[in-house]
Amino acid sequence: MELNSEGCYQALLTHDARFDGAFYVGVASTRIYCRTICPARTPRRENCSFYPTAAAAEQSGFRPCLRCRPELAPGSAGVDASARIAARAAARIEDGALTDGGVEALAAGLGISGRHLRRVVESAYGVSPIALAQTQRLLLAKRLLTDTGLTATEVAFASGFSSVRRFNALFRARYRLNPSDLRDGQSEATRARETVISELSYRLPLDWDWLLRFVGARAVAGVEAVVDGRYLRTVRVNGARGWIAVGKAAGRNALQVEMSVSLAGVIPATLGGVRRLFDLSAHPMTIAEHLGSLAEAAPGVRVPGAFDGFELAVRAILGQQISVRAATTLAARMALRFGDEIETPFPPLTYLFPAAERIAAALPEEIVAMGIIGARARSIQALAQAVATGKIILDGTVDVPDTLARLTTLPGIGEWTANYIAMRALGWPDAFPHADLGIAKAMGETNPKRVLKLAEGWRPWRAYAAMHLWKSLENQR
Repeated sequence: MELNSEGCYQALLTHDARFDGAFYVGVASTRIYCRTICPARTPRRENCSFYPTAAAAEQSGFRPCLRCRPELAPGSAGVDASARIAARAAARIEDGALTDGGVEALAAGLGISGRHLRRVVESAYGVSPIALAQTQRLLLAKRLLTDTGLTATEVAFASGFSSVRRFNALFRARYRLNPSDLRDGQSEATRARETVISELSYRLPLDWDWLLRFVGARAVAGVEAVVDGRYLRTVRVNGARGWIAVGKAAGRNALQVEMSVSLAGVIPATLGGVRRLFDLSAHPMTIAEHLGSLAEAAPGVRVPGAFDGFELAVRAILGQQISVRAATTLAARMALRFGDEIETPFPPLTYLFPAAERIAAALPEEIVAMGIIGARARSIQALAQAVATGKIILDGTVDVPDTLARLTTLPGIGEWTANYIAMRALGWPDAFPHADLGIAKAMGETNPKRVLKLAEGWRPWRAYAAMHLWKSLENQR
């Protein structure tokens, strides 16, 4: 992230974890420098100065904050380059990372030691990684006991507990209730339900209709669809296969997520995928206020993410220099050729999008035979090989600059493709595909460098600016 003082302060106001380690703030009144996620009261704008590294802040006479501990944030030093911040560790824990593996495995996946991971999590949240996971499991179990017809045993395992006895004991100790107590008053309809239904809250406003139009126009036939105000798709989550249906919850600021029982064991990861797909962690009014007139007409616009980062990246490559409809057609052909069939209660959903390993093992001529030009076929296969081997990870828990650098070393992935992937698969709010012809048209410009310069004022929310610009083109039709 290139530093822009006003943009940095906007990111600071929201304490958005996505900017943690991207820059540091020096506070003149205390001579202390902090991370963007510091729990201390936000300083006044006139007291803030911003630095790309901790070293730059210290060179300017600031000392590190003892509360947010800048040394734990990812930085430019070698020891920090592969480190992941506490928020990223928490996101993986929320997705169920400690259900099948331990702290050491989670730490290895984040590129740090288990000891350092414990320090990071305890510093940020005041509890150990295990305690954090335990709380999340109990809260999930409480939700499932209240809102689903799953048995107590099914709830225990779906929530990540390996023992029903342990689940019952911990539930009683923590909540002073028996799990069965939450079933009192539960309706017969809920008890008889054969699917799992949960809710994900969001901050108002949310332009749900526009979100559905955006994802619906790009829906891969057989894999996803928009039907009667709901988004449907097949999913593969940590080895489990099934389907989800997402719509607005009646009378609440939440999305209702219905999923097949086959996903009961991976509920946290599934809900995490939905949360990222619909950008439910955004602060829409803060973002809209910063974007000014650009967002005035539609402050609820979000940046649609990706349930499957690899699938989104393949779509980005297919979409190079062709229409959305043409790219969607090619993606559907790939799903039909390389994806696995799946049974669902929804006629439009028949296939799972192919995993990276399947594409990596395909013959180049098999991909070309679907009408994909040779250069793009080679690019897709190189991406698949990098994802299959773990060289590239495409989700919101990774270090964005490092991932972008890795992506652009692959054949056929330039700035536009990398930034589009950063926007949607990596969830980077300041990504901006400035070479996009639609964005240039909406801004009334033809020179990409001029587009980039004019977009400076939208930092650190340029990804949201891009969505508003694309939306403005729809309104002109």
